[in-house]
Amino acid sequence: MKNYLVIGKIAGVHGVRGEVKIAPLTDDVRRFSSLKECFIMDDKEKVLSTMKVTHAHVDSTRVLLHFEGLDDRDEAAKWNGRFLAVSRENAVKLPEDRYFITDLQGLKVIDDEHGELGVISDIIPSGSGDIIVVKRKDRLDLLIPFLKTIVTRISLDEGVMLVTLPAGLYDVYES
Repeated sequence: MKNYLVIGKIAGVHGVRGEVKIAPLTDDVRRFSSLKECFIMDDKEKVLSTMKVTHAHVDSTRVLLHFEGLDDRDEAAKWNGRFLAVSRENAVKLPEDRYFITDLQGLKVIDDEHGELGVISDIIPSGSGDIIVVKRKDRLDLLIPFLKTIVTRISLDEGVMLVTLPAGLYDVYES
């Protein structure tokens, strides 16, 4: 399990005083309002810098952050495209039976009828419910609705997600 969680991506600069625009990669953008410290990471999730947040502006359409010591637009622009992460200790506390996507990625998915299907590569948010993307060897990815009626058990310790696929779903991907 990773010691940090990616929560956003720097998507540009705002103004001339070093503020950066953030593309949130989290369910709750309000979490940026209380952010005090974060890591800036590259696309390989290597920590490039630890930054203290001096100001956060969050509304329904955007997130703007200002980092301590980053007071120039050109300097801020150098971080464009980098990811923001927080330590697990500073992560939002999740209710029971809720998981961070990063913790689900890599779990083996096992169906009670068809056996091991593959591993979770991603979770796609959707209006009516999230979709589990199961990476399969030499076959099309399997897309499974993330519903309590389908996902019967998740064990991070064992590295598995048990599912009961609806009738016909597996066959759609096998034809």
